[in-house]
Amino acid sequence: MHIKSLTIEEFTNFEKNHPLSSYYQTVNYAMLLAESDYDYDLIGLVNENDDILAASVILTKQIALKTYYGYAPRGFLIDYSNEQLFKTFIEELKKYYVSKNIVFIKINPNLPVGEVNKKTFATEYNENKNFVNLFLRNDCKKLIDNLYFEAQLPRFNAYINLKNFNSKNLNKNTKNKIKKGIRKGLTCDVYSKEYISEFYNIIKNKDVEHNEFYYQDFYTVFDRDSSIDLFLVSVDYNEFLKNSEYIYNEELERNAILNSQITQKNGEKVINAKMNSDRILLSYKNDIMEASKGMTEGKKIFLAGALVIKHNNMVTIVSSAYDKEYKRFAPNYFLHYSIIKYYQDKYDILDLNGITGDFTKENPYDGLNRFKLGFNPQVFEFIGEFDFIINKKMYDYLLRKGTLAKTFNKDNLK
Repeated sequence: MHIKSLTIEEFTNFEKNHPLSSYYQTVNYAMLLAESDYDYDLIGLVNENDDILAASVILTKQIALKTYYGYAPRGFLIDYSNEQLFKTFIEELKKYYVSKNIVFIKINPNLPVGEVNKKTFATEYNENKNFVNLFLRNDCKKLIDNLYFEAQLPRFNAYINLKNFNSKNLNKNTKNKIKKGIRKGLTCDVYSKEYISEFYNIIKNKDVEHNEFYYQDFYTVFDRDSSIDLFLVSVDYNEFLKNSEYIYNEELERNAILNSQITQKNGEKVINAKMNSDRILLSYKNDIMEASKGMTEGKKIFLAGALVIKHNNMVTIVSSAYDKEYKRFAPNYFLHYSIIKYYQDKYDILDLNGITGDFTKENPYDGLNRFKLGFNPQVFEFIGEFDFIINKKMYDYLLRKGTLAKTFNKDNLK
């Protein structure tokens, strides 16, 4: 068995049929990172009959003078339960890359080691946890498990089973926010590449590391095989006005009844209900004014957006954001709910992407966790990050010098 360079067709055919396949291990993702000064290899371990037994996208980049590192995002594509195969793959990789001055290859395998219990938030581990020892026995260094987003990819991911999705299982706050978005006339549609600039205007304050050209490239690369969708949320002011007038008139009737009750009995409970109704009426009146103004101006405003990658039976929300100026519309909740409904009959799984492993209220990302957990997903913990060391002497030198810490602060790997 030996390592060989695969053609795009060879790699894609193998990758699509592998159980550990993900959009990170695709030619598209490799081409995207190539726009950020990476080179990439599509390598495979083949036998004497040229059958592919394992494969991976390996991204390479210079880390020091005449010194390089590799990165196999969510790699490798291999049967980890076959230790002899893995050992052979590692040995052949080392032979293949040592002459190319590759010091190590960073990996974060697509191996969920357990599911997070929704009540206790403790991970209930499975047999994949044992693969940690497999890596340690084969020249891989286990990096510190990231609790937040310190590593290249999240260690905890939230997934929705689209086939079993039922909006009744969402938590109360999430359901209320979705209803608010509907009441305010929000609409969510799929747009073409020409609207990337609109998406960037929404996400630029959240993602300060990437410019609009990055998102243009992102869309272009994955649009080669129509594996990307751009969602944007806007306001249908006609629907917004109709809904606002309807609930305003309903509340007006309730307010009149409360007003009549006050004249009959001046109880604290009735007075408080009347005061609350007055506040609600004012809010609905402001909605009517805003909707009327929006209809008059006739201008389309985008409140939220997301880029979604479609790969095999899974769709992944890779980037999303909303305009905080319109937070009162709950556009982020409406966006994610709309994405769920859009793909529900087309795919099996929706990847909401990363959350943190800290489920306390003190977590600086508590808002992100609560938002995604509100959709009642399954949360899985992954095995984490390893460095497969090819040149130990140089690796130790780069570690002592601080080059590794400086390089892998997540500024350049997305």
